[in-house]
Amino acid sequence: MKKYLLVFALVFSLFSCGEKTGVKSESSQMISNETELEEAIKNAQPGDDIVLKNGTYKDLEIKFVGNGTEDNPITLRAETPGEVFIEGVSNLEISGDYLEVSGLYFRNGHSPTENVIAFRTSKKDVANYSKVTNCVILDFNNLERDQDNLWVQFYGKHNELSNCYIAGKTNGGPTVRVDLKGNQSIRNYHKIINNHFGPRPRKGGARGETIQLGSSFTSMSPSNTIIANNLFEECNGEVEIISSKTNFNIIKNNVFYKSEGSVVTRHGNYVTIDGNYFIGDGVNEQYGGIRIINTGHWVINNLFYKLKGKNFRSPLAVMNGIPKSPLNRYNQVTDVVVAYNTYVDSSAPWQFGVGTNISQSEVLPKSEIRSARPLRTEVVNNVIYNSVGDPNPIIEHDKADGVTFASNVIDNNGVEFTSREGLTSKELELTDIGSDISAPISSFDDVEVYNGFDFESITEDILGNSRSKSNQIGAILNSGNINLDILDKTKYGADWYSNVVEAKEPKIHTVSNAAELVSKLQEAESGDILQLNDGVFQISESLVINKSITIQSNGNSEILYNGAAETPALELHPYGKLTLKNIKLKGTNSQYAFASLKEHMSNHFGLEVLDSEISNFNYALKVYKQSFSEEIMFKNTSISNCENGIELSEETNDRGDYNTEYLTIDNCQFTNVQQNVIDYYRGGYDESTIGGNLLVANSTFINCGAKEKNKRLLNHNGIVNVNITNNTFKNNPVQFVSILWGAKNNVESENTLVNSGQIKTEENLVMTLMY
Repeated sequence: MKKYLLVFALVFSLFSCGEKTGVKSESSQMISNETELEEAIKNAQPGDDIVLKNGTYKDLEIKFVGNGTEDNPITLRAETPGEVFIEGVSNLEISGDYLEVSGLYFRNGHSPTENVIAFRTSKKDVANYSKVTNCVILDFNNLERDQDNLWVQFYGKHNELSNCYIAGKTNGGPTVRVDLKGNQSIRNYHKIINNHFGPRPRKGGARGETIQLGSSFTSMSPSNTIIANNLFEECNGEVEIISSKTNFNIIKNNVFYKSEGSVVTRHGNYVTIDGNYFIGDGVNEQYGGIRIINTGHWVINNLFYKLKGKNFRSPLAVMNGIPKSPLNRYNQVTDVVVAYNTYVDSSAPWQFGVGTNISQSEVLPKSEIRSARPLRTEVVNNVIYNSVGDPNPIIEHDKADGVTFASNVIDNNGVEFTSREGLTSKELELTDIGSDISAPISSFDDVEVYNGFDFESITEDILGNSRSKSNQIGAILNSGNINLDILDKTKYGADWYSNVVEAKEPKIHTVSNAAELVSKLQEAESGDILQLNDGVFQISESLVINKSITIQSNGNSEILYNGAAETPALELHPYGKLTLKNIKLKGTNSQYAFASLKEHMSNHFGLEVLDSEISNFNYALKVYKQSFSEEIMFKNTSISNCENGIELSEETNDRGDYNTEYLTIDNCQFTNVQQNVIDYYRGGYDESTIGGNLLVANSTFINCGAKEKNKRLLNHNGIVNVNITNNTFKNNPVQFVSILWGAKNNVESENTLVNSGQIKTEENLVMTLMY
């Protein structure tokens, strides 16, 4: 594939936070081909404006190298923002001073290097005082999930990412990272402001942060990075949304909306987390808040709304540390301030000693035991309101004897809780403050404000109102009418792009024969339904699922697949999300019912099988390495006479990866499945990887597992959350139905076992450490 190396001499000035302004220049040049670009590069001077003509530019490895001035930046911009498409195998590298890029749209491709946009062109040549603004990066993923990279990587000093929309990263690696390797990148004062970080799907393992500030081995360096006024929407990549691993960062005035993770001070010290909104839905237990490790952090003026996250994802999780911890582990929490925050309908909002693992000392090295409790930590001037009372607003996984509580109040709606000095009951009322959010802002002005050391530096509340004249506890001062619009997406990201998609009614395609099944599947749009008439549909080539599609019938339709051995009846491609309902799916014993691609699964698939019958296949489901589905469900379905059942066990690199976040088996019947009845694997132990979810409920297993080499019917090694409940296991020639990991959330209940071995719990399973 031919690649054009575009070298630009560019420099641009920093705009103020939130500014979306046009480009001012001394000279504008319209560029439409390589020759013109080279000429523009050779002659570019400070103040020049290089304009890329609207169109698609493929397979470009773009380098912008140059030096301008603060008053006269050189700019590279789209003729029309959003109409210049960067596709194929492409990237952008910038070095020099005062460079500005705007209006570009990265899509339909991936980077040839470790980053899509880098603020450097070599290890020595970095960018300073430079900006990428009003751009979009969407689904610009490497072809394989294990090909880790970054979409935006900061080097140098005083650089900015602003007013961009960035979404859809599925492969490993943070979406954005600030790198501090080298003195030229320390004390960098970068700005990440006014961006819209759109949905990042669950990754299925570690290395899925949205923003990472530094690394373990630069964690003692000062970064001074500001992350402000951004919207984080459904950033679900992993347990850490923002992972701060350097010193003196500021995370301020951001909105974390329905994002499955937390802001985490993973390494490094003296982070200020001020004036942020953490918004859940009151149901999802994965929406988190702030998790604290290390020294000197200030958590002030934040609003936590309807968060139900637990443990690592609790609204406030203060961790235990490792005594004399190495740089890449967990340092003890000391000298932290948690003040002037408001918690509304958030379960067990304060949790201390999170991650304590003293009980696992038999299987973990001494260097991994987190026994160092928080010290000299103040939790003061906070307000808690619970519409439904919470008997445990404070959870101590280990003693919180190093924590001072003072001037905190709670309205627990009459539900008793364990009393604690510094947390008192009070009747409060909710006030509508806009954005479908209500919070208490009054009825506690008589509570004496705790004034700790340096508290005079907390001069404003979450809305920017001054605390100097009429200070009170909580995140929000009682300042009259409040009308927030923090969920107005037009306030964030590129001004030419919106991720709001209007819902459309699915089109129903009636299918009468096998030929129509193939043709109408190709013609259908994402979200459509194929309605099969009664009868047998005999197919000899795999049906390709590369969009969201439902295939259903009234219950009298059979798909008979007689294709080649080791090929699937339904082949799950990137973006392919299949719902199969009321279908009899039958093979000739050598094929697979469902399978992902063996390679190039650059995006997720999905599978839901309802009210169906699967029979006579080699595998009911075969998921290959580096394939991932956020959810896989079999419900009210039978799987019979198959050599193998549901296999999701090829992520054997022991990096904490797995093939699906949620595997649900509900009211199903497995009969005569010889091996790999359910095989769901996560290898590599990292205590901050808390995923993998298996539910096996209300199901029956008969004569299964005869060829299972480890004599275990259900294999779920390393999966953290396992629930096996209300099932019947009959005449399965195995030693164990399941071996549960007692130290994690593995449970079983109300199961009936007849001639099927036993269910065993091992409190401390030995796992391979990831680091």
